[in-house]
Amino acid sequence: MKKYVDQGKKDTRSGFGAGIAELGRTNDKVVALCADLVGSLKLEQFIEDNPERFFQVGIAEANMMGIAAGLTIGGKIPFACTFANFATGRVYDQIRQSIAYSGKNVKICASHAGLTLGEDGATHQILEDIGLMKMLPGMTVINPCDYNQTKAATLAIAEHDGPVYLRFGRPKVANFTPENQRFEIGKALMLNEGSDVTVLATGHLVWEAIQAAESLENQGVSVELINIHTIKPLDEETILTSVKKTGCVVTAEEHNFLGGLGESVARTLGVHHPAPQEFVATQDTFGESGTPEQLMEKYGLNNKAIEKAVLKVLKRK
Repeated sequence: MKKYVDQGKKDTRSGFGAGIAELGRTNDKVVALCADLVGSLKLEQFIEDNPERFFQVGIAEANMMGIAAGLTIGGKIPFACTFANFATGRVYDQIRQSIAYSGKNVKICASHAGLTLGEDGATHQILEDIGLMKMLPGMTVINPCDYNQTKAATLAIAEHDGPVYLRFGRPKVANFTPENQRFEIGKALMLNEGSDVTVLATGHLVWEAIQAAESLENQGVSVELINIHTIKPLDEETILTSVKKTGCVVTAEEHNFLGGLGESVARTLGVHHPAPQEFVATQDTFGESGTPEQLMEKYGLNNKAIEKAVLKVLKRK
C-alpha cells in the first residue's frame, strides 16, 4: 500500500479561499459574489486585493445566481459563494433556468456540505446536492478531498468554459495531496493499485478510504483505491478498467446513496460491466446536530465503514 502523509489538517474551504485569492491576482475576469458569508467562504483576501470585483448580495441567494448569470454576459467569470444547502436546494430554479439552461459560465462554490458541517444540524447538512447538480445538463460537478486539491480545483474551474458546482467543507481534515498540483477535470486519480477490490472515494471520504486500505492490506486484501474528485463528467474508463480487474467495487461519499457518486458508478457498471457493489453513504436520511466525528461514526461514513463494506462485497464476488 502506497503511503500518504497528512501534511497538517486544514479545511477544504480554506483551499478554496487560497485558490480564489490567487485567481484575483492572475485573472482579472474573475469576480466573487457572496450571500452574507464572507468569513465562512474564506473570501477576505480576495476582497482585500480586489474590492471592486466583489459583490455582497446579502441573504438573497436566488438574486445572487441571477446576478452571476448576468455578469457572464459581460465576459466576467463569476464565483457565486455560499453554504451548499443554500447554493443548491434554495436556488435550484434559478440555477436551472438562468445558469444551466442558458449555459452561463458561472462557478457555484459551495462550502459546509454534508454531515461534517456538524453542529448546525439537519437543516444545513445537505446530503442531496450532488444529485441535484449532476442531473442538470451541462453542469460539471467537483468534490475535492483536501486543502491542496480544493485550491487546485478552484484554479482549474476558472479555465473551464461552462457552469460548475464546486463542493467543499467546513472541518479541518488531512491534507495529503501534492502542493501546487495540476487539477484535471474529469480525470480520476489512482492512489493505490490493487487486485482484490476497487474502492472509489470522493471528498472527505478519500482519506478515510486510505486508512481503510492500509488496514485491509494488513489482512491480506489488495485494494485498488481511486480518488473520484469529479462526479460529472465521470471518468468511466478508469472505473471500468479497475472493476474489470478486481471484480467488485465499494463507493464512499459524504452524501445520500440515492443520487450521488455511487449511483453514477452503478449506472456505469450496469450498462458496461455489471459487478457487485457496496455503498458507503447516508441511507436516505437527514442528518442531525453533533460533531463531525460523531456524525461520521453514527452514519457510517468513516474508515471502519469502508473496511466493513469491502469485506462484505468480497463475499459477493
